[in-house]
Amino acid sequence: MSAPDPVVRAVEAVLFAATEPMTADAIRTHLQGVEVRAALATLQADYAGRGIELVKRGERWHFQTAPDMAHLLRRTHEEPRKLTRAGIETLAIIAYHEPTTRAEIEAIRGVGISKGTLDVLMEAGWIRPAGRREVPGRPLLYATTPEFLAHFGLASRRDLPGIDDLRAAGLLDPVDLAFERIDSDAEVEVSDEED
Repeated sequence: MSAPDPVVRAVEAVLFAATEPMTADAIRTHLQGVEVRAALATLQADYAGRGIELVKRGERWHFQTAPDMAHLLRRTHEEPRKLTRAGIETLAIIAYHEPTTRAEIEAIRGVGISKGTLDVLMEAGWIRPAGRREVPGRPLLYATTPEFLAHFGLASRRDLPGIDDLRAAGLLDPVDLAFERIDSDAEVEVSDEED
């Protein structure tokens, strides 16, 4: 058996001691600029199928308990928090349109949102203020967080389901589908008139 790679060991030690997920650049800083991407890939493969695993969420790496072992570590019963429909819609709008302002969220939803809805999403750690839009009034922008990605098991926002995925899963509102059919029928009628 060969001796373990010292870079792999160092990356493992840095990640194990970290209190929060780390980017590859942050790990590299701890190791005086040594390239760490190959070591991360090696560690991820080494820990695959074990009780803990090395995962990448967004651009950050961390160790976590394997999902099939998590039940062994639960000491208290977790009370799931239910989001209101307004909360779910607001979170989806932010995830798909970020960064976005409160006014843009309201325009998409077609109704105003209470400040409490945004507060609940921020308390959950799923959204964060992301600066201000450079327009009159300089409204606050909202964006999702790495905790949002981790909670929903996404590596990045590119992993969010597309419209075809949502349609296939039956998650689109039938009223929306009806309007979509009406719109496509109208397009056909217009093109018939032009001939």
